[in-house]
Amino acid sequence: MKTYQKFLFIFIFFLSAISTAEPAVSLVDWQSSEGLKRLSQSEHKMDFPSLANQFQNQFDKLSCGPTTGAIVLNALRLNKKISLPKMSFPKKYKRHLPKILDPRVARYSPESFMNPNNKLKNIKTSKQLYGQPINKKKDLGLQLRQLHEIFLSHGIDSKLRVANKNLSNEVIKQELINNLKTKEDYVVINYKRTELRQKGGGHISPLGAYDEKTDSFLIMDVNSTRYNWVWVKTKDLILSMRSFDTKENRGYLLLKESKPI
Repeated sequence: MKTYQKFLFIFIFFLSAISTAEPAVSLVDWQSSEGLKRLSQSEHKMDFPSLANQFQNQFDKLSCGPTTGAIVLNALRLNKKISLPKMSFPKKYKRHLPKILDPRVARYSPESFMNPNNKLKNIKTSKQLYGQPINKKKDLGLQLRQLHEIFLSHGIDSKLRVANKNLSNEVIKQELINNLKTKEDYVVINYKRTELRQKGGGHISPLGAYDEKTDSFLIMDVNSTRYNWVWVKTKDLILSMRSFDTKENRGYLLLKESKPI
């Protein structure tokens, strides 16, 4: 084969490889002009205001699940006629305060999310979250099913959706969209960061909106000291949830109050 023929063959093969290759994952920072445009034009963002108003950043690398749980519970229950747990307050500051003054505020924290009246002994305790062995094995963080059971222990109607072969992409997409276009219910996702070309492993955060024009969802990342909230294409989001965790695939939770407050 002549030199120019070899060059032409290689060039055609290269073009073919480019045309058939899967497009790279594209994450859009929500604070960028494009990100703000998507939020503005979205018709499925009923959850965003409440989540943003109650948002808090995880305080360590293992607390994405409890932090997400606290955000959702506060979004559902704060300013409602229900008794909420009070935040802790350092004893060293109390000595100078009037005895009749209780400086604590009533709202959920990651700590109180993990301790609903000691109901978690058969699910997962805070110590086990941080590495205390369960049946002689460490299981850091929260798996999706464990998070689901903790929400149930708080009296929340939680629907567990494991992203396995029995759950189609079409059903996943529609369930997420349906939730985001209505008030008083929320979506929490469990996904693998590396599938989105981010550093890290499994992660948990709430979804805030869906933009139909770009077919993308807004992940309100609770590790916002490291990653901003981002828009991610539906196919990439679903792929990241189809990743395998300790015992089964990851997925998402559909959350609302069991009874109206």
